[in-house]
Amino acid sequence: MRECGSGTIGVNYGLNGDNLPTPSDVINLYRRCGINIVRLFEPNHGVLDALQGKKDLVLWLGTRNEDIEGFATNQLAANTWVNANVVPYYKDVNIAYITVGNEVVPGDAAAPFVANAIKNIMQALVNIGIKSDIKVTTVVAMTGLEVSYPPSAGAFTDSAAGIMKDIANVLGSSGAPILVNVYPYFAYASNPQQISLNYALFTSTAPVVVDGDLQYFNLFDAMVDSFYAALEKIDAEEIRIGISETGWPTSGNEPFTSVDNALTYNKNLVNHVTSGVGTPKRPNLKYDAVLFEMFNEDLKAPGVEQNFGFFFPNMNPVYPFWNC
Repeated sequence: MRECGSGTIGVNYGLNGDNLPTPSDVINLYRRCGINIVRLFEPNHGVLDALQGKKDLVLWLGTRNEDIEGFATNQLAANTWVNANVVPYYKDVNIAYITVGNEVVPGDAAAPFVANAIKNIMQALVNIGIKSDIKVTTVVAMTGLEVSYPPSAGAFTDSAAGIMKDIANVLGSSGAPILVNVYPYFAYASNPQQISLNYALFTSTAPVVVDGDLQYFNLFDAMVDSFYAALEKIDAEEIRIGISETGWPTSGNEPFTSVDNALTYNKNLVNHVTSGVGTPKRPNLKYDAVLFEMFNEDLKAPGVEQNFGFFFPNMNPVYPFWNC
């Protein structure tokens, strides 16, 4: 199985704030901190301009969910998007992925259009002569699973299974991974009676879940492997998984949220990913992971959603994490 990256760490760059630093300052902060992947949820030309010439940074570039149906049904719409957001930048910006939508699967009305939208964006790239350099995929949520425990029983919901099979067929043709948002925090906070904090934070010293021959010391691996099991059940076992979001909020739902928990989770996640150990189901298979997120954003819903950031908008750290 081909690797999905090299154990590289990134951070999501959200823009849902009215007091955020300039894109140039933010991109310089990424570089000072040694953060290698920038994920944008949709094109922002100020950010794309700031990335020009900084080929040490890898960009995962998203499209808006509301554009997906148009891409799927009209090749011209896909061409226009690529001409506006890729053509002016791809020679000077290191674009690794175009992600067609965020968490559209399973429930969004655009979900049935994702596979064809990916195909048409791929064709738009071929049209400008960059067929293999930029991979096209989508970002899905764990809510697409009907069953996730034990990991080997992982299976998609009836509504997601057919859509995921169509997407997997497209990705299989290009070698692109599926990108998944994986949040042990939400699983733990919604069921603390049955999920231990140590299991969620990577701090368990003994296996918590034994699934056949596989032992799980942390919830993150169990969640990823449940998604692999679901892919196997739709005959898509060759598709690899990359992590487009994961993280832990510092505030908003005490006692589950705290600086200590966020620091512990994110530090252990980084060590886990960069070590290259893979997961019990996919041992030694390297993948990239993008943490959520760069800043606390004041235009998001109050509570935990405003408190995933590594930095305040003034660029001071919420807690010490990066060496910058």
